[in-house]
Amino acid sequence: MYKIELRRAAYKDLGDLPAEYARLIARHIDTLEQNPRPPDAKKLKGGAGYSLRIGAYRVLYGLDDKARTVTIYRVKHRREAYR
Repeated sequence: MYKIELRRAAYKDLGDLPAEYARLIARHIDTLEQNPRPPDAKKLKGGAGYSLRIGAYRVLYGLDDKARTVTIYRVKHRREAYR
């Protein structure tokens, strides 16, 4: 089981989202505790972490397998996520 850490920017991103999307994304983030590499997660180029696609939004996160932590960096709309 992995521990979930939300960076301040990701926490703020979640607060700025519409309530229905925020709840949906929070449920997906909770599932990362059990499976930090779900089938729909994509590895980002350059080894910078992973991207989880949830509708029009992306959850950008990194993994530390030794410490067993998932660090959520950002939650952004797909057109803004990779800038």
